[in-house]
Amino acid sequence: MKKSISIVCLFLLTSLLFAGGSQENETVPAEAAESSEAAADAAVEEKILNIYCYDSFASEWGPGPALAENFTAATGIEVNLMAPGDAVTVLSKVILEKENPAGDLLIGPDNNLLARVLAEDVLEPYNAPALAGIADELKFDDTNSLLPFDWGYFAICYDSEVLSNPPASLEDLTKGEYAKSLVLMDPRTSSPGMGFLLWTRAVYGEDYLEYWNRLAPSVLTVTESWSNGYGLFTSGEAPLVLSYSTSPVYHKMWEETDRFKALEFKEGNYLQVEGAGVIKGAAHPEAARQFIDYMLSEEGQAIIAVNNIMMPAVGATQLPEAFDMAFISEKPLLLDKEEIAAGEKDWVQSWVEKSGL
Repeated sequence: MKKSISIVCLFLLTSLLFAGGSQENETVPAEAAESSEAAADAAVEEKILNIYCYDSFASEWGPGPALAENFTAATGIEVNLMAPGDAVTVLSKVILEKENPAGDLLIGPDNNLLARVLAEDVLEPYNAPALAGIADELKFDDTNSLLPFDWGYFAICYDSEVLSNPPASLEDLTKGEYAKSLVLMDPRTSSPGMGFLLWTRAVYGEDYLEYWNRLAPSVLTVTESWSNGYGLFTSGEAPLVLSYSTSPVYHKMWEETDRFKALEFKEGNYLQVEGAGVIKGAAHPEAARQFIDYMLSEEGQAIIAVNNIMMPAVGATQLPEAFDMAFISEKPLLLDKEEIAAGEKDWVQSWVEKSGL
């Protein structure tokens, strides 16, 4: 913002000088005119922020539009939300563009994608002031290239009006009574899909593909994104879906129903922490940092909690009573980022070839 004001002032001063000189000179030197135009263009560009995020974040019911509107009102910076798909798809696009980035800020990579983020070196470190209010277990690593903004657990959700005896474990999901009843997401395009793959890896280790083969008869379909999969679930296409421990909060808050419930499994539930980071080589890095600061402010965290339906990263955030429906796992599961970095590609490829889906 300070840079913008300085540039505008310089432009105005230059214009006034040339206006005064026009009484003696009929024409303005071409190089001076070009310089003035460049200053004006730079001032306009500083008022833009291009954000890559996942589709549900940018949807009309997600937190993106409200965050963008409030941020623009406070700063004058226009926000462009670009949502080409789920978090894995978005990260892949940023990686493809890293020599000439189109975005300034990346929202959505989680702890399971951290290894890829660091290996591809697509984000700049940012030691945001709000990190002081975030628990150490939610922080990604010492570089602060990716900053946490919300968290929860992956969970299987079920429709209580359809199932009276829901599964109590990953293993229960393989039972014949749940044939063609479960909607999952593809780990190649979806962060929940990747999270569930790692969940099975955390529980079954090297035998995870044997589990997937037992699970295959229970799966109705594997969707490209969480939005598509959860939409099938709420429209009644299947009584079970991969989602989050916080998903029932949405239905309680906005639909005043507790029909849909999340299951805490015997083996434990896999932790997800979502992050945001300034894209390396971005045209507007200062605007990106300002937006992160707003996301981690009291107002921003409240918007994220009630619209993204996830637990806020900043611990002091006040939550509606409906969040009492979200469980805190007694057995939180999490693979080490080095282990993920070493095995992720092989695990996904093996899943594609041998899962039976």
